[in-house]
Amino acid sequence: MNGEKITISYIQRKKRDGKKITMLTAYDYFLAKMVDEAGVDGILIGDSLGMVVLGWESTTHVTMDDMIRHAQAVKRGAKRALLIGDMPYKSFDTAEDAVKNAARFVKEAGCEAIKLEGESYEAASAIVKSGIPVLGHLGLTPQTASEFKVQGKNASTAKEILEAAKRLEGVGCFGIVLECVPSELAEIITSNLSIPTIGIGAGAACDGQILVLNDILGLFDRFLPKFAKKYADLGAMAKEAISQYKQDVESVDFPKKENSFTMKKEELEKIL
Repeated sequence: MNGEKITISYIQRKKRDGKKITMLTAYDYFLAKMVDEAGVDGILIGDSLGMVVLGWESTTHVTMDDMIRHAQAVKRGAKRALLIGDMPYKSFDTAEDAVKNAARFVKEAGCEAIKLEGESYEAASAIVKSGIPVLGHLGLTPQTASEFKVQGKNASTAKEILEAAKRLEGVGCFGIVLECVPSELAEIITSNLSIPTIGIGAGAACDGQILVLNDILGLFDRFLPKFAKKYADLGAMAKEAISQYKQDVESVDFPKKENSFTMKKEELEKIL
């Protein structure tokens, strides 16, 4: 789009044209700016920030205030990508809460859409009717998962996910994230929907892909999911740089003259 603002209609047109959609998470100004300048279609301010940024063991500790603060930072860095705010745990228990909290992403952080986990049909419908676009999320839903494993591996559970996807499309979702489902099921769902599917651990047949930015950059060291790919190891590079800084300070190799400031000789003499 040559630097033009990405819209939902553009995302949906890519599905119709058979062009892959690219999305990543981001949680701060600087990395959001990098993702945006790289030309990625969409940025999800994911509740995964609870683990990869805030250090929690799960995403369930993340609050709406956490999400809004990080979404605001991402908005300052990203000018082109479609910005999607991730509705955190317990922020959409009722339709009223769902609409109120979704509106915060738009009004306070400048997001253009929100993402909603699970078979939250009433909440999704209410948010869509309020005028805010909704991205659904099926398969593995980390906010409520008791264990992290592939979903829809047998015919009965696969059919349930397929029907849930159709129902989310029916209530007005503009797309659906499919997380940790068999690639064969993702392909069936993708072919049965007119809206885009965005895969994360769901194979190549999805209309697009999304990954956690910290995973692909090597900035999260607890684990790397099977479905992720580490494109760089910035964590190791950062640790090396910090260690070198420590060594330079201790050996008085930093700061050097070029890192320091001086004063005029006559002013120095007045002090002495």
